[in-house]
Formats: sequence, C-alpha cells, structure tokens
Amino acid sequence: MNQIKNLILDMDGVLWRGDVPMPGLAEFFETMQQQGIGVVMATNNASKTPQQYVAKLAKFGVTVSEEQIFTSAEATGDYLQRTYKPGVKAFVVGDVGLVTAVQSRGFQLLSVEEVMGGETAVFVVAGFNPNAVYAQMAAGALLIHKGADFVGTNPDLTFPSEYGPLPGAGSFLAFLQAATGVEPVVIGKPGPLIFQMAMEKLGGTPQNTAMVGDRLETDIAGGKAAGIQTILVLSGISQLEDVAKANDLQPDFIFADIAEIAKEVADNKLSFGQR
Repeated sequence: MNQIKNLILDMDGVLWRGDVPMPGLAEFFETMQQQGIGVVMATNNASKTPQQYVAKLAKFGVTVSEEQIFTSAEATGDYLQRTYKPGVKAFVVGDVGLVTAVQSRGFQLLSVEEVMGGETAVFVVAGFNPNAVYAQMAAGALLIHKGADFVGTNPDLTFPSEYGPLPGAGSFLAFLQAATGVEPVVIGKPGPLIFQMAMEKLGGTPQNTAMVGDRLETDIAGGKAAGIQTILVLSGISQLEDVAKANDLQPDFIFADIAEIAKEVADNKLSFGQR
C-alpha cells in the first residue's frame, strides 16, 4: 500500500448519502491534501455536471476543482465523440449532466415532440434521471425500435440515499431494454474506461492508484479490471456479508467509511507515498 499516491473516489455512498455528507468528509480531504495524495472523484451518477458536484462539495466545506470530477456522463460523452460523427441526431433519456455532456460534444439533440413527429436518431443514450417522465422513456424506446444505437451511462440498478436504496441508471436501462429487446452498450463502472481516464487526470499508473468505492460489482470489479488496488467502504451498498459471498471480488482493503481511512492515514498505519 505504500506505493499508493492517488485515489479515485466514488461519491454516492462514499462521500455522502443523498444530501447528507459522511461523517468526517472535510477532514478526509484535509488529510489527503496534507499527505500529498492526489484525488479524483469518479462516479457512475450521470445526472449532474462537474460544476454541480463542485458546488455540492463546497456546501459540505470541501473545495475541489471541476477537473477533479469525472462522471459517467463525461466518460460516455468521450465515447460518443470517438464513435459518431459530429452533428448527428441523438436523443437523451437523462438529466442535465448527461444532456450537457452530449450537447457540448456537438450532437444534435432531438426533443420528445420531434421524435413523436417522425424524426429518427443515430443513437439513444440513457442514464439516471430523477425527473424522468413516461413520454421521454417512450420516445427513447421508439427510436431504438427504429434502429438507433442504445448506449447507457452505467449499470447501477440502485443508488444509496438518506432514505435507503433508490432506483438508479441501471433500472432506467432495464426499462428500455425490456421495452425494446435491445441490450445497451454500457460505458461506466465496472468497465475499465472510466478508471483509465481518471488515472490520466491524476497522472497516475495502476501501480500507484487505488479505487475507493462502496459497491463490489462496480467499484471493486472495475478497479480490478483496470489493474488498480481496491478499497471497499461499508457506508453504502455492499456489506461484509456480500464480500463473504463474492469469492472473485475481494477488495484489497475494507474500511467502515472514509473517516476510518483518514484516521489510518493520519496515524501512519497506512503509508501512502508522497507525490
């Protein structure tokens, strides 16, 4: 562990639950800064923009830059930019984070009214949207039926909130897949792409980077697929009983939460090398 100089942090279930910060959130970031640990936050949540996450962290007393925020919407936008020609017609089933990521890369976004009026799209991209309505889901399904490619931001069926697990992006993808019979190409965790891009932002390597997450099937599986060390926190979805059942998804380290990680680092029980 003494070679770790960079951390890729999941956010939902790691840094907060809904709008409630985890205990010791500000102190965690202070400790990482004092120890010279590079930090990038990589989340499967595609509903918000990097600016919105910066503002949310600021509300919790934490100052980060937009460059430290890497959402599955941004990773998906990069994938779409490499895959399709600029200006092609697209339809987004998602919130402002995904809309912004797709629109900013030069694609022409169709409205529900245009789709129902007969317009077709080259691709449909879907992610989490707390404000989703049936008309948006129906338009996306209609386009997929007509031959549009189907791309998803991430497979998370749920996400942790202050109320308990709520439907996540994977549930929206499942709705569209059930309605069309078409399986989406999924970009976010546990695929290695988002981890590789986050490492590039940190200037890190698989040897000196670790993933901190709360889900075995996405954070830990994805970190292992990218060849980096993995740290599971028990403040979100996966618990010890899940670890016991997952023989092939064993994290390198397990902590109760980020406060425990910060304490271990501050007490020099975990020695993260200086940058």
